Amino acid sequence: MASCEVCGNDYWMAFEVRTVSGDTHTFDSFECAAHKLAPVCEHCQVKIIGHGTEVSGRFFCSAHCARTVEGERATAIADAVGARPA
Repeated sequence: MASCEVCGNDYWMAFEVRTVSGDTHTFDSFECAAHKLAPVCEHCQVKIIGHGTEVSGRFFCSAHCARTVEGERATAIADAVGARPA
């Protein structure tokens, strides 16, 4: 069994996540993995669990947050979720 590095739970179904940097993390749930690894929106500070967006190397949970912080650099950013096709 392996212990979750976030909550310390020793769980027989723990799993590992390997990041692009080569780090390996052990978790007992997706909740703990998201808590540890998900980026944080530069504007509203929520964990970005979905796709989010990146502008100038900064991460945002939505186009709205990107536009609020980045202004002109993010004017072309648009959320696709829930958008109605033309």
